[in-house]
Amino acid sequence: HDEMATVPLGFNIDTPRWDQNTFVGRLKHFLNITDPRTVLVPEEELDRAKTLVEGCRAGLVPPGSSQEQLLYAKKLYDSAFHPDSGEKMNLIGRMSFQVPGGMALTGCMLQFYRTVPAVVFWQWMNQSFNAIVNYTNRNAASPISLRQISVAYVTATGTALATAVGLNLYTKRAPPLLARWVPFAAVAAANCVNIPMMRQQEIINGVTVTDGDNNELGCSRRAAVKGIAQVVVSRITMAAPGMIILPIIMERLEKFPFMQRIRVLHGPLQVLLCGGL
Repeated sequence: HDEMATVPLGFNIDTPRWDQNTFVGRLKHFLNITDPRTVLVPEEELDRAKTLVEGCRAGLVPPGSSQEQLLYAKKLYDSAFHPDSGEKMNLIGRMSFQVPGGMALTGCMLQFYRTVPAVVFWQWMNQSFNAIVNYTNRNAASPISLRQISVAYVTATGTALATAVGLNLYTKRAPPLLARWVPFAAVAAANCVNIPMMRQQEIINGVTVTDGDNNELGCSRRAAVKGIAQVVVSRITMAAPGMIILPIIMERLEKFPFMQRIRVLHGPLQVLLCGGL
């Protein structure tokens, strides 16, 4: 590695690689740390990345380390370790697992929507996945108890199941496309309950508000409510393309004879199309 560039003076491993004042810069930053390929990286390599990042923060960089190696170590570190505590997160809760995990669950919810047992199973699986992600990425500054997480999980799962099963029975006499949109309605209803409950501490106590110079001005409940409402809307909006457009596509595709011959592939196809959308 003699030809590798040395780390320049003034290099700060915690400074984002791209300008965070631009949309493209922020997009590149989050695509980098949520890269699904990092899910496949072995545990030992993640631990080495953590050691390298912590060493770099302390000003101790192994000889021959290039800036590229350090940036890749930071990418692995950001993908697998909690930003507040520095603890290694479980695989399912990592942001890098969101694309493959979300694709699989959304595809299965959209595919297996016809029978009540299938609806119950996949909505429960989706809410369990959400609960693991929320617990793994909990905010160290606003701790939430295991009891609060459990109540949020039970309530969100109950809301999703009640919506899905209720609408599923109601749409038996409705046009087929409406039945395919039931999973989206269930996910949207669960988000409206789950997110405010998971972040209830912020609503009760308010969130810290600062001015442009980072001086604390006090706590605001209104800011917390506004922020959490935006999260709810954004989560529902993020689910919308796959869960609203894909049912329309599948409703058309399933009329073709070749699609009726490959019924067993409909589930995998929905999972792949979810990833594309």
